[in-house]
Amino acid sequence: MLTHFTPSGEAHMVDVGAKPETVRRALAEGWIRMRPATLALIEQGAHAKGDVLGVARLAGIMGAKRTADLIPLCHPLSLTRVEIELTPVADASAVRCRATVETLGRTGVEMEALCAVQISLLTIYDMCKAVDRGMCISDVRLVEKLGGRSGHWQREAPDST
Repeated sequence: MLTHFTPSGEAHMVDVGAKPETVRRALAEGWIRMRPATLALIEQGAHAKGDVLGVARLAGIMGAKRTADLIPLCHPLSLTRVEIELTPVADASAVRCRATVETLGRTGVEMEALCAVQISLLTIYDMCKAVDRGMCISDVRLVEKLGGRSGHWQREAPDST
């Protein structure tokens, strides 16, 4: 059942008022692939625009905090933790982003984690597009969620890419 629709098919924000507050956590990940020379600039801190990964990390945190402004039916949440991990992977000529988001609340933080990953990766693209317009963002997905009525969910077969 799609919860964001009324029985007559109209979109609405789900009422979570009667749900108990629990610790909610979500982990999402994604990749941005690029030319090896672009990755080298990022790793060496030699990019003309500065610390690409540092700026992308901050952008991801801000993106998680602003998810309700971007996704029409998301509830605004008071986040208790946002952690962005950006890992250069030389053999894939890519940067892997993992975002962990937590709250104590009545609804989950999956969208906030996914938004954090997308915004982090888009920031890398924005900062590096002058040297590599062919970068590709891919494989953005939920890896794990914890809390709420549905409990713990984890992606069955984690991929290496």
